[in-house]
Amino acid sequence: MTGPHISREFDIAIRNLKDQVLLMAGMARQNLERAMSALLNRDIELSRAVIDDDTDVDKLEIKVDQSGMDILVRHHPVASDLRLVISSMKISTCLERISDHAVNIAKRAKKICKGPELQDVALTEPLYLMADGLLRDAMTSFTDSNIGLAEGLKQRDREIDRVYNNLMTTFVGQLEAPHGKAESLLHLIFVIRSLERIADLAVNIGEDAVFLGNAQDIRHVSRIQAVTNDASGDQ
Repeated sequence: MTGPHISREFDIAIRNLKDQVLLMAGMARQNLERAMSALLNRDIELSRAVIDDDTDVDKLEIKVDQSGMDILVRHHPVASDLRLVISSMKISTCLERISDHAVNIAKRAKKICKGPELQDVALTEPLYLMADGLLRDAMTSFTDSNIGLAEGLKQRDREIDRVYNNLMTTFVGQLEAPHGKAESLLHLIFVIRSLERIADLAVNIGEDAVFLGNAQDIRHVSRIQAVTNDASGDQ
């Protein structure tokens, strides 16, 4: 990042934008934590609170977009400052979607809690902890300009995908068993799907952190390299 600017107003606007993104990240993570607590502890009231509070995250996303556009129009940032504005606006979109997934988990939790106790719910906690850890480190890579941490997120996401696929196999395999748990298991499948998507969104945040730090776009790099290698092998 560049040092202090000639315009104090610009410095304040940039700092406020970053603070808004960090506040939004804290709210999204809190919603996710409460949604999973509601699921694991069969707390219907907590589920309702998560659903009600999601509008605060939506409002903050709009505020981040407005702040970013105002900086672009009034101050015409360049280089790392421009990348900060762009990255902040993109990250806020990811955080809004993460909060939406937290709401989806809360809604599923509320429905599961209305049925008989489901022991399989406990199997989702390791996946949640992994996804939340990925999100935490993605935001750390953004705030601390930690490129190495950001670049390591994709590899960790592969392990999350492995755990997710194993859980999916377990839950789907039980759906047709004569135990009366099919509906709750179906809700649980949607819960782990949301957790897997949250991890993917955390990886996207890490990619934005890399773009912010060194102006490198690493989206789809592994896929592009694979296609390039295949093409070279065909020659």
